[in-house]
Formats: sequence, structure tokens, C-alpha cells
Amino acid sequence: MSFGHWTPSPYSQTRSARDALVQGIELAVAAEELGVDGAYFRVHHFARQYASPFPLLSAIGARTSKIEIGTGVIDMRYENPLYMAEDSAAADLISGERLQLGISRGSPEQVIEGWRYFGYDPGEKATDADMARAHTETYLKIIEGAQFAEPNPRPMFPNPPGKLRVEPYSETLRDRIWWGSSSLATARWAATLGMNLQSSTLKNDENGKPFHIQQREQIEAYREAWKEAGHEREPRVSVSRSIFALVDEEDRRYFGLDRQTSDQIGNIDDQTRAIFGRSYAAEPDVLIEELAEDEAIQAADTLLLTVPNQLGVDYNAHVLESILTHVAPGLGWR
Repeated sequence: MSFGHWTPSPYSQTRSARDALVQGIELAVAAEELGVDGAYFRVHHFARQYASPFPLLSAIGARTSKIEIGTGVIDMRYENPLYMAEDSAAADLISGERLQLGISRGSPEQVIEGWRYFGYDPGEKATDADMARAHTETYLKIIEGAQFAEPNPRPMFPNPPGKLRVEPYSETLRDRIWWGSSSLATARWAATLGMNLQSSTLKNDENGKPFHIQQREQIEAYREAWKEAGHEREPRVSVSRSIFALVDEEDRRYFGLDRQTSDQIGNIDDQTRAIFGRSYAAEPDVLIEELAEDEAIQAADTLLLTVPNQLGVDYNAHVLESILTHVAPGLGWR
């Protein structure tokens, strides 16, 4: 999973928006060749990072044939649900129905109430989180194929009978929507609506336990709510981690002194105390032992690895290959 950072610093190999976008495509192609299962991208507005995901996802879909293509996550406070339904269906069809779309309320922003600049207002009695969930519920109905628009009696082109739906339409996309959750409550809400679950390296600190245990409890609450909702298919659950196998001197130079070996506690706003999960950087045999004790990784079915994209495509391909070659077999990962 890439944040798509860019900076004009001479120490960065990703110095412009074009660099970040083109390298994102190239890394996805390289990841597919290595046998990685998915290429996921973060979405942040008003920042030197990826912001409009669908052109990028479509380009990757056209350049690859197997790898899943996803987001983690799209901030639904900023989205027009109908326009997003058109864009996401188009990207999904271009890729051959490989889109895995992570959506959510979003993270702390670069600007104050940035969604207002995009023309959105939650209203007097609603919060921005309420608005994000409302946008989400509308979006889900649209991609289910809801026919709601009254046709023009004198259209430019012939219409099918009845009310019209948003086009293009992907029949299977609805089952590949994920909700990025940071709490037990929103995990249960996502399960009720039949969305898969994404849980990142940050969540609300709800009981003071270590991060990986709180995250495992969140996954359990989600799966119980899914079962209670009576959905027919099995849900998918992902967790995110920063993991670096130290296999050569370049790895040790970049990550050998990594000090983030324990959880961190902080406040992401005036009301929310959050816990940030640790990162992993060690020799492969040590990593295998440490990761085997991460209860959330064991509970999930999908692991998203965050990559340091400013170090360039070649080095990030090496990071992925090191995990696949030296770590994954020892943990029974596919």
C-alpha cells in the first residue's frame, strides 16, 4: 500500500505528482510480476500525495492482468456518490473486475473542513462523520444497480424501459467494497451493510490493551455482526503494517535503526484518543517470530504492507520480494 508521497527534495526519487503517479503504476506492474496479490493506494486531499484515485486505478488496470487494485481509503466526506459510482464502475470494468475499493470517513485532514471546499455541508444537526456515512449508503445503493432516474420522453438516444440507473454498471463491484474502520462501532456498522473490513495501523484506544489485541477484538466484533446480519458470502478483512526484512546493507541503512518497536498513544483530535501500532524491521528469522505473535495479523485474511514510495520503484520491489521470499514461507502466507 502506497501513500504516494512526493517532495522536491534531492534525496527523494519521487519529486513531483507525475513521479508519484507513474511510479505507482510501475510498482503495481512489478508487484504483479513478483506474485504480490494486490496494489492499494491511500487517498489524501490537499496534500502532496495521491488524491484522485480512479485515473490511477484505471491505468494500472490497463497495464496488469491479475493483481487486485484497491484503495485504503477514499474519504467519503469529499465524494459525490453518483459520480463516484460512474468512476469506480469504469475502473472496475477496465481492470476486468479486480477493484477492491476501500472507503471511509477519512483521516485527520491537511486543512480545516476541507470537504466544504468541495461543496459539501453535513447540515446543522449532522457531523462530517454522519455525512460520510450518508454518502456511503447512497453510493452502495447506486452500485447495487438502483433504477431511480426518470427518463426524458424525448431522449437523445433510445432508453431501456423503466427508470434509469447510473452507467456504466459493474455487477460484482458491490461485494468488493471495504470500510476503513477505527472503532468497534464502525466495524459493526460496516458488517451490517455488507462491506469488507479494513483496519489500519491506527484505531481508537477503546480499552488500553496493546494495539494488535484491540484490533483482533475489532475483527471478532465485525465477524460476529456479519454473522448476525445474515449475509450469504464470507467477508474479507485486512490489516495494515509497516514490515521490513533486513537482508542487505541498504535495508539496514534505511531501517536498521527503526525505533518504532512499540505502540504509541496520541490524540488525533480533541475527542479521540488513538493507539498507533508498531512497525517491524528486523532480520527475517526475528520477523517471523514477532509477526507470529501479532494476533490481528493472524485473525485477518489480507495483509497490506505500507511501502516507502519515495525510495523508488526498484527498492520497493526489493522490499516486497524480501517479504515474499524470506518471511512469508515461514508464516505460511500465500
